[in-house]
Amino acid sequence: MPAPRINMRKIRDVLRLKLEARLSHERVAASLGISKGVVAKYVSLAAVAGLDWPTVQTLSDTALERRVVQGRQDRPTHYVPPDYGRAHQELRRKGMTLMLLWEEYVAAHPGQSTYRYSQFCERYRRYALRLKRSMRQIHRAGEKMFVDYAGPTVELSDGNRAHIFVAALGASSYTFACATPRETMADWLDGCARALSFFGGVPQLIVPDNPRAMIANPNRYEPRTNDTVEDFARHYGTSVLPARPRHPQDKAKVESAVQIVERWILMRLRHHRFASVDDVNEAIEPLLTRLNGKPFQKLPGSRASAFADLDAPALQALPLQPWEWATFKSVRVHIDHHVEIEGHRYSVPQNLVGLLLEARITTRAVELLHRGQRVASHQRSAHKGGFTTVVAHLPAAHRAHLEWTPERLIHWGQSIGAATGRLVARLIEERRHPEHGYRACLGLLSLARRYGRERLEAASLIALELGTAKYVHVKAILVNERDKAAASTAPSWTSPPHEHVRGPAYYQ
Repeated sequence: MPAPRINMRKIRDVLRLKLEARLSHERVAASLGISKGVVAKYVSLAAVAGLDWPTVQTLSDTALERRVVQGRQDRPTHYVPPDYGRAHQELRRKGMTLMLLWEEYVAAHPGQSTYRYSQFCERYRRYALRLKRSMRQIHRAGEKMFVDYAGPTVELSDGNRAHIFVAALGASSYTFACATPRETMADWLDGCARALSFFGGVPQLIVPDNPRAMIANPNRYEPRTNDTVEDFARHYGTSVLPARPRHPQDKAKVESAVQIVERWILMRLRHHRFASVDDVNEAIEPLLTRLNGKPFQKLPGSRASAFADLDAPALQALPLQPWEWATFKSVRVHIDHHVEIEGHRYSVPQNLVGLLLEARITTRAVELLHRGQRVASHQRSAHKGGFTTVVAHLPAAHRAHLEWTPERLIHWGQSIGAATGRLVARLIEERRHPEHGYRACLGLLSLARRYGRERLEAASLIALELGTAKYVHVKAILVNERDKAAASTAPSWTSPPHEHVRGPAYYQ
């Protein structure tokens, strides 16, 4: 059975993390829960299509699929193998880079099939892993934010306990801490959002351990975050890459920061009594400023000065709007072009009937996505059994039905003639509810297209004189041409003399 194809949203995330964030294949694969081969495949297809990240941002999911997935070209199958042994030796030289070695490799084999730079680097890393060399961790500025919860908690006066969330940047060790009610997914993401706001920027990676609240599959090699966490990362333009299970050295920065927060902040608050989580945060704030301003023991400066020199200039800008908690759900469009979410129905364009959409549900809004493209957005409603309908989503016939009103129909009839206007008004008044007469009025007015406006006006006058306001009677008058007969005989008729007719003299 073939492996299921990943959706276009994840392919777009692959290109974003590779082309914009410049992450390695391995980190992109680990962050998105896919294999490195899939990452290499789509990065290569994007390169063949001549796409860069600014171009990808301007493309819809359909256009991107057409350029990347369906636009494959025949590529050579035989490549000149690089000498990775010599490359490994050359990299020991100061200033040597894989980019320079790749350029020399391409120049040494003109006219032959050579690997692209990404494949050259990926294959070299596989070669280097077989050598079993250990490597010291080096944190680049603005690259990683490590997050975790402290073990000790703070007791509140109501018997509950405040949990302490800690975040630290890799290059400067600049530290943030705040109190949360629990350690749920909402608390984790709220802590991350507050940390990013505190730092004033966004790193390329957020590194937690493997909490069940955030990580759907804590696999050692391919951990997978849930949809809400991925939405959070997508909003901030970053990625969540959990550490390996039972490997605290992967997040040593925050392990050290947690220890310092416990000693420097929590121990100073051990004799205080707090009524709420907000009170704990108010007490933490000044101590956090003192902690970051405290000079290093073996290095020049402090966390605050190192942050200003290293991490602050390298962080990405915060988005203009703060992230809202969002959950995702797959929904199918019913025949009435509505989808049902929590008992309430929301409209979508009528051409999507029968398709499977993805709903992004926040506290105040419901967004409906088709292949990554937003097709509808509604204010969230808690009214079960109710409907939220946008008129533009309805078919043309349904929109016309909604626009029918007694005033509009009467005005339409008056535009034909006074008698027709009175007949339409009488037809609506005789019904128990005005809408019962809408179809009869439309049928009556449609007679003007077949018989002409003048004949309809004359037939309406005859119907009023006969005391009827039914569509079938007016149509019968027109079919039998009684309106024409009445028009030709009415001016020449006079009353004949009769002995029973009283004259004016009778009343003298």
